Parts: sequence; structure tokens; C-alpha cells
Amino acid sequence: QVELVESGGGSVQAGGSLRLSCAASGYTYSAYCMGWFRQAPGKEREGVATIDRNGRTSYADSVKGRFTISRDNANNTLYLQMNSLKPEDTGMYYCARAGGRSYCLAFGYWGQGTQVTVSS
Repeated sequence: QVELVESGGGSVQAGGSLRLSCAASGYTYSAYCMGWFRQAPGKEREGVATIDRNGRTSYADSVKGRFTISRDNANNTLYLQMNSLKPEDTGMYYCARAGGRSYCLAFGYWGQGTQVTVSS
């Protein structure tokens, strides 16, 4: 079965950096779009970045120029490099897999999340 396991979260001061990882298993990792999402306390979950099977990326406006999503298909791992972190980046970060092979939609498989806390 599909399994996604995030790691790399932690507590940093504003302006700092973190690199999140997501280890995927149970399916043909290279064939699917992957994404990072986050949820702050009291807020709805929001999309952060996606990367399709061809390596095309998209980002939320709030993270453009600061975050970079990448994938290592040889090791079935998704990454999110987060630089110039701000307190508003605080939240639980989840990786997810798209529902089909041809689009970055219907993310139906989720990891357990990793907490990111940015202090001012």
C-alpha cells in the first residue's frame, strides 16, 4: 500500500532554513505528481508546492522565491527546501500523492506530517 513518511521538521528562528523529506513506498513513485501542503493551527490546509512526474513545479505565491520542491526518483524521495523562513510558515507540513498519473490533482494519499515552527 502507499506509504508516505515525512521528516526534517523542527524549530528555527525567522530567516533560517529547513529541508523536509518525504520517503515514498508502495507504488511507482516516478509516475505521480507529488505535493507539499501545510496546516497552521486554526486554519485550513493549504497547498505549498507541487512537482509533476516530468519535474514541472508550481508554488503558492506566499513561498515563491523562498521554497524549492524537488524529487529524487531513484530513491523515491520528495524534498522541500525552505529558506528565509517566516513565522507565518509555522504549521504541520504534509507530503501527498496525486490521485492519477496525468495531473496534479486529487491528492488522496497523505503522510503523517512533520511540524515546522518558526519563531520571530
